[in-house]
Formats: sequence, structure tokens, C-alpha cells
Amino acid sequence: MATIAFIGLGNMGGPMAANLVKAGHTVTGFDLSTDSVARFLAAGGRSAASVAEAVAAAEVVVSMLPEGRHVETVYGGADGVFAHAPAGALCIDSSTIAVETARSVAKLGVEKGFVFVDAPVSGGTGGAA
Repeated sequence: MATIAFIGLGNMGGPMAANLVKAGHTVTGFDLSTDSVARFLAAGGRSAASVAEAVAAAEVVVSMLPEGRHVETVYGGADGVFAHAPAGALCIDSSTIAVETARSVAKLGVEKGFVFVDAPVSGGTGGAA
């Protein structure tokens, strides 16, 4: 099973992360919402106090964030994924963002030695659950 960091535990990310826990993966989540984190903990996940802490030992990083600017910060910021995840980690962004933003974040990730996949999801909260 994989060691996964899941960033963004809201209406879509929370159920997706919980399904990864149910499948037997070790999942550490981060979200700014304490309610979202509490629901994730109740589903058996682990929590982190920051993105940097969540991704420190991750083989896979999954993100589900509301806007492109959040994706840019979570991946490229000083406390972000590319600065703190192990080199070579698989990064999967499931946010629905502008193509240009996804491409620029992917390019930065590849330059820093990561595998980056833009994988927006559909199906709403029912599909996520």
C-alpha cells in the first residue's frame, strides 16, 4: 500500500481521501478547515499541521483545491509540495482549474524532479463518496 498525502479535505477531497484510507493506504491529510480535518480523522486518516508536514514522507500527493491560485501555492510555495515532498513523488492534482495553471504547475514540478498529473474529477460529491 502507498503512503499518500491528501491536500484539501473538503466536499470532494474528504470523501476521496477517506476512500483511500478504506482501501488500506496510509493517508495523511491537510486542510485549513478544522471540521474537514475532524471528518477525515473520524474516517481513519491522519492529520498534519501543514502541507510540508503532510508531504514529508509521501510517495503520492493528491490535491483537491478550490482555485488555481491555491494549487500554485500548495505546490510551488516555500512551504509547498515541491519544497518538502521526497524527490520523485507522484503528484496528482484533481482540482478543476485553468489549463494554463495546470500546465505551469506541472512544468515546475517536472523541473524539480516530480511526476505531475493533472486529473480533474467529475461526478460531484456523490461520485467522490
